[in-house]
Amino acid sequence: MQAVILAGGKSTRTYPLTVTRPKPLLKVANKTLLEWNFNALNGLVEEVILVVGYKKDRIINFVNKIKNKYKFKIKFVEQKEQLGTGHALLLVENLIKNNFISLYGDDIYCKNDVKNILKYKNSILVKKVKNPENFGVIIQNNNILTNIIEKPQLFVSDLVNCGMYVFDKKIFELLKKVKKSKRGEYEIVGAIKFLAMEEDINCVKSSEWFPIGYPWDLLEADRYYRNKKNKIGKNSKINGKMVNSSVGDNCIIDGSIKNSIIMDNVTIEKNSVIEDSVIGNDVYFGGSILSEENVKSMVKGKPVVVKKLGAVLGDNVIANDVIVNPGCKIWPSKEIKGEVKEDVE
Repeated sequence: MQAVILAGGKSTRTYPLTVTRPKPLLKVANKTLLEWNFNALNGLVEEVILVVGYKKDRIINFVNKIKNKYKFKIKFVEQKEQLGTGHALLLVENLIKNNFISLYGDDIYCKNDVKNILKYKNSILVKKVKNPENFGVIIQNNNILTNIIEKPQLFVSDLVNCGMYVFDKKIFELLKKVKKSKRGEYEIVGAIKFLAMEEDINCVKSSEWFPIGYPWDLLEADRYYRNKKNKIGKNSKINGKMVNSSVGDNCIIDGSIKNSIIMDNVTIEKNSVIEDSVIGNDVYFGGSILSEENVKSMVKGKPVVVKKLGAVLGDNVIANDVIVNPGCKIWPSKEIKGEVKEDVE
């Protein structure tokens, strides 16, 4: 069995974290999203084909360092243009031998779901959610897919598409018939709709799936996978107070952190308070405060309601004697002081 991981997209909704890294290399409980999915596939597939594009060298270099931990072979295919998930999948046509599993490289899937979805010739992973308007909604009859409605404004169903599929090679013929969507991209969903007209596609209910659409989704997944325990990386020193958080490698924490993700090479000095925040690599935090509230954060110029968010800091930020208001995002390599009331780009 082969697996295809789509990891070539450029994610702007997870800015500022993905200004400097591809989204599959974001971390949850000190593991990259890519590692979580490699673990889910390990022992169940013989080969993984990674479709890479945005900052592809970062992914290739990272995978080459960790590949010996896994039982499958790994190949890379480059998506040179951002033309959608359907276009990305079509790039691997010549490498696919028979049935295969396809999944997104920037959500988190589990091994149990992989086992269950592989039981069928054609299948799609689905799950009930509280916000179906943000996803492709599944219409099914006796667990057989009949239609997918993308982000409906009116309630249709709370069962949504998780982005993991099993197909055979016929899917490539159907992908070639797909026209560009309103977003100007070729979508996998278009080919799935064609396939549903001709063959049964089994809807397999997910037991554990974390879609990572925004930086604060990392915090929710981090809480789940840490299981209420702190995660501390290599060579990190915790001299301050740490509650329900993940700290990466080579960090010095003298201040207070709570319900947060701290990436690698971060220094947090005394009298600093960080709550419900995501902090990128190589950040210096001196005597500053990031506290949480229920807030709205701006994404692509539109307010998105977020529960309990402190702030999101990109890589190489220097924060000295600063109060960062809840919901603010600080772009990489910025130096901030005083009170920050809005995003710093």
